[in-house]
Amino acid sequence: MKSIVKQLSLFELELTKTNPETIVLPKGYKGLAAFHKYWGKKPIECLAFLIENLTEKGDIVLDPFLGSGLVAREAVIRERRFIGIDINPVAVELSNLLVNLPNPDILKKALDELEISVKSEIYKTYLLEDGKFATHYLWHENELNSVWHLSPRRNESDKRIPTNYDYQAFKQFEGYEPKIPRPIKLFQNSRINTNDTLTLKDLFTGRALHNIDLLLNAIHKQPDSIKSALLLSLTAASGQMSKMVFAITGRGKTKSEPTNKIEVGSWVIGYWRPTLHFEINVWNCFIKRANSLLKSIQEDEFKKGYCVSKKLTDVINNKADVAIFQGDNRKVLNNCPDETISLILTDPPHSDRIPYLELSEMWNCLIDKEPDFSQEIVVSNARSRGKNKNNYVNEMTEFMQTATRILKPGGILALFFNARDADSWQFLKEVIPSDNQLQFRGLFPMNYSANSVIQDSRKGGLKNDFVLIYQKPGNEDNIKLMLLEKLPNWSKEIPDIHSK
Repeated sequence: MKSIVKQLSLFELELTKTNPETIVLPKGYKGLAAFHKYWGKKPIECLAFLIENLTEKGDIVLDPFLGSGLVAREAVIRERRFIGIDINPVAVELSNLLVNLPNPDILKKALDELEISVKSEIYKTYLLEDGKFATHYLWHENELNSVWHLSPRRNESDKRIPTNYDYQAFKQFEGYEPKIPRPIKLFQNSRINTNDTLTLKDLFTGRALHNIDLLLNAIHKQPDSIKSALLLSLTAASGQMSKMVFAITGRGKTKSEPTNKIEVGSWVIGYWRPTLHFEINVWNCFIKRANSLLKSIQEDEFKKGYCVSKKLTDVINNKADVAIFQGDNRKVLNNCPDETISLILTDPPHSDRIPYLELSEMWNCLIDKEPDFSQEIVVSNARSRGKNKNNYVNEMTEFMQTATRILKPGGILALFFNARDADSWQFLKEVIPSDNQLQFRGLFPMNYSANSVIQDSRKGGLKNDFVLIYQKPGNEDNIKLMLLEKLPNWSKEIPDIHSK
């Protein structure tokens, strides 16, 4: 069963221990964990289990590749101190949100104000000839196939043939120049369907960009205390606002019963612009995601505030609960004293599976954050970046040397990894120091959460990651390792992956 909350008193809550069986069959993301579609999220059941069993209350957990921010939240709600680092601005913003949730009443007030100030202006752009408002437009390249609007029966859509009125309404925004603070910066990378000339106008209709500008202008008038939550809601919804929402066709209740029904798909990993795609009402996308965040905060049972510092040493010296940094983790960790970290729990880029900064560039552009692509530790198919496997190995080796230095004697590094090819596993072995400074103790498979969009469903696709456990010698706690050894399919051998 999943980790649950037991009520002790009106103000005191305690988590029950995570059942190791949930690592084998993790449930889908819910609540705050489901809020943002950040790439490569890991099941919270596994994160919780490792934090609970490899650390004690008050210990310091480090995640030098923050990503979705879920490690940060799972650590602090279990009363561990936390240090997090990421080169990706949106990952830092998301992590800060998860450890410092806004007041739900203030968020609700802000959403009400946005509805008053911009909803009607946005809805005007979707006005139909009969006074109704479009929810979806189905496009085949530049040809409008159908217009959808909400049915009086609710939760259903009525579909109609587009009229000249619909085309004229769209053409009003064909030449629209977005006021979004900075242009998107992408590279020639066929793996994620990008090139260095791609602009926001390639990813969104002019109408969508106009309405995103209206939202951004209204959001920036809100107090700083709530602005980040609203901007993250916009980024979380932005994929569904784009031209990258594919249409699902020919899917019946069974494989033997094809259908002409068309359903709304979703934005998937990459910048693929499908020929048959949807344009979706921008306000509806935004408010759905923002209300999801509001509901999750209202239902959150951990009302405790955490002391967040901008100084790493404040966490080390027990003057703060959390410190989160944007930047190169190797540089940030230069300020970390030796032998102070109990657990490094992290998910670094796996070979070339996910080029995080490139995929997040649309989000960072919308929130006016400029990442340093040159400092990202990753393998990218964008040749102009020079992010090849050799560079990756060198950079990860440098990081691992730092990680070894800052771990306490007996401290644990839990590293998530998987790859299809033997070469990728080989360079991981080269990254890990083979001397007595860090010892490989074993690994176990971690299945992806149910219905994970990122899970590779292609033939031969990866169905799980591995959690590799390394330990710094000295003060070993064998009981902790014994708990891991009882996990299903625990192994003391690196998988034997054969090149194809």
